[in-house]
Amino acid sequence: MKFIGCFNKSVILTYIGMTLITIGIFNLLLNGMLDISVICLILAGICDLFDGVIARKCKRNETQKKFGVQLDSLVDVVSFVIYPCILLYYMWNTTSFLFIIVTMFYMICGISRLAWFNIHSDDFKNHFQGLPVTYCALIIPIIYLIFRKTNLMSIIIPIIYCILGILFILNFKMNKPRGIWYIIFGILAILTIVLILFI
Repeated sequence: MKFIGCFNKSVILTYIGMTLITIGIFNLLLNGMLDISVICLILAGICDLFDGVIARKCKRNETQKKFGVQLDSLVDVVSFVIYPCILLYYMWNTTSFLFIIVTMFYMICGISRLAWFNIHSDDFKNHFQGLPVTYCALIIPIIYLIFRKTNLMSIIIPIIYCILGILFILNFKMNKPRGIWYIIFGILAILTIVLILFI
């Protein structure tokens, strides 16, 4: 084996999701095009939604299964914890002390939820404990879409981030999406992208 890690079809969507986040980051840094970067978040969320479905249909040994869990969690940290905070800076357009507090709170809650999931992943076969960080990939873009052309953005968006942070670590059961829910989430994601591009 020349390389460490797993680079088969069971993790391809995870790598694609990470690539989309990288594109979003560089787009913000170089072009400041917030709409495109928010769309990258949505697309990364779609990748995360379906990567588990694909992985479960692939024949994997124990090492590949463990690698997939760790890879998914690490990519989630970047995609749905760190990246949303970069978006927050551009959406809120401030470097105030309050921005720092909200960012720290969101990040601490996000990584705490992922660390908890990592040590209890075998316990959550049919449900989630707390809100998965991936859901920010739909919630944040929808809030952005609704308020992006209003003066309420700087008020609403930090509140949403704080609520998300609380939901990440709140101890409640949430059923995992199945069947039609994949279609519903997919339609919502596509509709949000279309509206961001053309409204």
